[in-house]
Amino acid sequence: MRTKVQWASAMALAATVFATLFGAQGSGAAASDMIPTPARQEPAVTFVSQPVVQAIASGDGESETDDTLAQQAVEELPDADSLAELVAEQAMPQTLSREMRCLAGAIYFEARGETLEGQLAVGRVIVNRAASDRFPDSYCGVVLQRSQFSFVRGHAMPSVREHSAGWHRAVAIAQIARDGSWKSPAKGALFFHAARVSPNWRLTKVGRIDNHIFYR
Repeated sequence: MRTKVQWASAMALAATVFATLFGAQGSGAAASDMIPTPARQEPAVTFVSQPVVQAIASGDGESETDDTLAQQAVEELPDADSLAELVAEQAMPQTLSREMRCLAGAIYFEARGETLEGQLAVGRVIVNRAASDRFPDSYCGVVLQRSQFSFVRGHAMPSVREHSAGWHRAVAIAQIARDGSWKSPAKGALFFHAARVSPNWRLTKVGRIDNHIFYR
């Protein structure tokens, strides 16, 4: 009898433990402890693109707009009444870069005996070519390009009388041509030839200046 009571008690205890264990697993409580709590979502950031204009401070503490600076740049351009006056205003540099020597050399050898307008037109052809995709991108590259200028010998320019008035004038014209500070009488020209020859080029004729005919 005592054995049956003990066996029944043991069975009841086992049933209680069994019910407790399976009841906890079925509720999902243990599994929920393994799922991380979702992180707090921050609001999305929206970027708005807007132009920013920063004023440039002047010497007196005020600010100037780009329009004001552009106007000042225009006002600083030479205001000579004639090309001759502008040439006279050009300072002769102590040393010339190779590029400027090539530009001045082309003016000197091609047109030193012509008017200032004729010399400027020749100089602007060199400048226009250097800016064009059809030619070398430097003054020396343009001037020394094969079979382009008759004064070039062996891919080099002849010696120049650098103390002569003609050379000083050519350097001044070269500076004006480079800076575009005087309107060329042969606007946009890329080619020219001496008036004494007729190569029959199929190009747009710009006009004749002194002893050269210009085309683009």
